[in-house]
Amino acid sequence: MSQPTNTGIWKVIGASSVGTLIEWYDFYIFGSLATVIASQFFPNTNPTAALLSTLATFAAGFIVRPFGALVFGRLGDLIGRKYTFLLTLVLMGGSTFAIGLIPSYETIGFAAPILVLMLRLLQGLALGGEYGGAATYVAEHAPANRRGYFTSWIQTTATLGLFVSLGVILLTRHSLDSDPEVSIRKFNDWGWRIPFLVSILLVVVSIYIRLKMNESPLFTKLKSEGKVSVNPLKESFGHKTNLKMVLLALFGATMGQGVVWYTGQFYAQSFIENVCKVDFDQSRTILIWAIVFATPFFVLFGSWSDKIGRKWIMMAGMLLAVFSYRPIYKELMTATDIPNRISAETPAVASVSRETRPLPDGSATLQITSSRYSFSTGMSFTEVKSDTLRNNVTTAGKLTYTEKKLDNPTYWKFVLLIFIQVFFVTMVYGPIAAFLVELFPTKIRYTSMSLPYHIGNGVFGGLTPFIATLLTTIYTQDALVGLWYPILIAAVCLVIGTLYISNKIDPNVND
Repeated sequence: MSQPTNTGIWKVIGASSVGTLIEWYDFYIFGSLATVIASQFFPNTNPTAALLSTLATFAAGFIVRPFGALVFGRLGDLIGRKYTFLLTLVLMGGSTFAIGLIPSYETIGFAAPILVLMLRLLQGLALGGEYGGAATYVAEHAPANRRGYFTSWIQTTATLGLFVSLGVILLTRHSLDSDPEVSIRKFNDWGWRIPFLVSILLVVVSIYIRLKMNESPLFTKLKSEGKVSVNPLKESFGHKTNLKMVLLALFGATMGQGVVWYTGQFYAQSFIENVCKVDFDQSRTILIWAIVFATPFFVLFGSWSDKIGRKWIMMAGMLLAVFSYRPIYKELMTATDIPNRISAETPAVASVSRETRPLPDGSATLQITSSRYSFSTGMSFTEVKSDTLRNNVTTAGKLTYTEKKLDNPTYWKFVLLIFIQVFFVTMVYGPIAAFLVELFPTKIRYTSMSLPYHIGNGVFGGLTPFIATLLTTIYTQDALVGLWYPILIAAVCLVIGTLYISNKIDPNVND
């Protein structure tokens, strides 16, 4: 069997990567706009409940990914890699576009969140078939001794998809009006739909590129020899030896990789925005810079895994995450602790505004005072006091600090702390495509590798933002309690992977 030329392999990677990047872009828009979507598609009487509902809907898209892996993995092993993950692209793009068209909760009531949920489930099914197809397709074109290097380029697309989604959101948010405040208000009202709608243009371009691709040479050879699997599901999960490898891939690699991935990027952004209360733009650009600096390490670790093996790079990433998460997030909180800063320096008052609103039962009036302050370092914040006036008696209420604009040193400290987390992501994620491909025979590879990958990432990883946020609402005294979920999952995976995964896998054994 002949391998493609150097130019040919880069065309394969380019065509696969563009489509995969767009699918991840489509998937990540929802998570990046969770707070805005919560106000659009759920009752706004309880913002925390609305956010949790949005995160649960976001998580639902991950939960169905294993089912997508079974459906599309089977198709990929029966009819080929090319047309299967072309189909997943169409489903993903169409669902994303449709979310941008759904009327708000105020317009159609509970039909809005139901429609969003249905489309999220479609997105999850499509993504369940996308990754396995793209990784398998590239791996089966690449030289066996350089699979880690070439498949690592596919690994960058998920992070780059998040990067592009954040960039489009920020660009849209600031381009709707010459007045920044008006532009932001328009974005929150209807402009948030634009990133969803423009994705259809990206999908059309990607479909055109993918239609020009040829089938994988390994699958073509298998098909010409009449050795294509008749029942990929039975061969993947009905045979004891292969099932053992599926379970080992899940509990010894992808489960931990999934929680490290979604903690380092999604939960990090949620924490910065909702716990640290950092300004919307800064919370996004912090992540963008961290992604820019860390992305090359996907390729570095993928290439390195060709030389020293996949196992220990992935295990090291999990180990570092387990011991670093709480110190990192504690530092994020300390850096934005306004009372601590006030004790060191008295901030200057920039502006004060007051709002009075009656409580729903009419028994009292809520007086909300918003005061804008700034420190000499350049950091600014809004102090919000909620006092209750009942029978001419004022009762002091909740005091919160919101809309924190970080000063330059603190901003770059945040970039560094998020970069460290994304660096862990590159360690566990860079080598994993080659690792999974080499575990399974060509004729059932699409099905066998897709399922553990999407259970690990979809169920264990995708639930991270929701479970971590939910834990903080239950155990309110510890803002870092949510981190115990990814720490525990990564630790269990680290132990199983260290004990049972081999670092010596012959790259040709299953071809």
